[in-house]
Amino acid sequence: MPNTIVIGAQWGDEGKGKIIDTLSERYNVIIRYQGGCNAGHTVIIGDKKYILHSIPSGILRQGVLNIIGNNVVIDPLKFLKEINDLRNVGLEVSPENLRISDKCHLTLSYLNKLDEATGKKVETTGRGIGPTYTDKTKRIGIRTFDLLDLKRLEGKVRENTESTNYMLKYCNATVLNVDEVMEGLSEASEGIIPFIHPNIGSLILGYDGSLLYEGAQGTLLDIDHGTYPYVTSSNPTIGGAFTGTGVYVNLENRIGILKAYTTRVGNGPFPTEQDNEIGERLRKMGGEFGATTGRPRRCGWLDLFIAKYSIIINGFNQIALTKLDVLDQEDTIKLCIKYELNGREVRFEDFTINRIEEYTPVYKELPGWKKNISEARKIGYLPENARKYIGFIEDYLGSKLQ
Repeated sequence: MPNTIVIGAQWGDEGKGKIIDTLSERYNVIIRYQGGCNAGHTVIIGDKKYILHSIPSGILRQGVLNIIGNNVVIDPLKFLKEINDLRNVGLEVSPENLRISDKCHLTLSYLNKLDEATGKKVETTGRGIGPTYTDKTKRIGIRTFDLLDLKRLEGKVRENTESTNYMLKYCNATVLNVDEVMEGLSEASEGIIPFIHPNIGSLILGYDGSLLYEGAQGTLLDIDHGTYPYVTSSNPTIGGAFTGTGVYVNLENRIGILKAYTTRVGNGPFPTEQDNEIGERLRKMGGEFGATTGRPRRCGWLDLFIAKYSIIINGFNQIALTKLDVLDQEDTIKLCIKYELNGREVRFEDFTINRIEEYTPVYKELPGWKKNISEARKIGYLPENARKYIGFIEDYLGSKLQ
């Protein structure tokens, strides 16, 4: 298999984890290139359910090397807990199958506290991800490399904690004890250091031709190309794969994961949202609750216009459609095929994500199939109306669905 990247084409939660797990048995290396423990990949193998946060999905496969790139942010305590949880169910997690870039930034306890105090507007997960990336761009961040010299690190941690405490006081939040922050970091460093690799780029190039890149979140949560400011703090899109690992490889297979309807978590524009019995039915049928937070996801019809936008950004040459069976109960199914602004059609070349909350979706309505398709393993086994639904999506996007 040639190098492959898997990216969510919507607001995340498209089912990337199960696709990556299916593909991982064909690859030697799985690479996570951005995000933090605010992401959640749910994978079910047999009767076992695994929820991964920072560790790539390839950890569930024997003989696969899992790499965490430099633009992933790591919460030391949560990361070590994730490792222990996997070990407790019998999975191997060691430096033999998991390596971390020495440039990953760390989410320390003062950043978690800051996120809890300031992240309410955009409904962050409160796991310190945004503040960690903020410290990175302010050039005051703590990196995995810093764990190798705790005496040198202590001054930076103390300065950062004390500075953050001023903000916490302003927000009427509980301040942190600097010594306790440093003590927790010192304990965690012993468990993390063995996984650190000094040159992730060179390691990746050594396996060029058998690489599977795993994106977290989705295209519309990209810090640059998503529905800003209601976005994540990194680049889930294809460009993030290169900056998030520090090396270029040819990604011949560029797979976009598209859910058969649309969901998003938290605040922000969502043109096709169904805040009604339809949305509630989709949520129940699809089990649409966050893998990391348990929050109910907002649900709505499939937005093909925005899917086309995702294709342009990422250069998808394959589309995987997930959760089609969630639509089994619908009498009629709608798909957004264009937007209008003040009664006039928005041409694609004039579309801007910055005005999406002003746009009105225009729908194509198709008949449902009213049959249980969960056991169907080939398109030919699907009811005619389900095949027509797939065919319409393929014609609109100009791409065959997998």
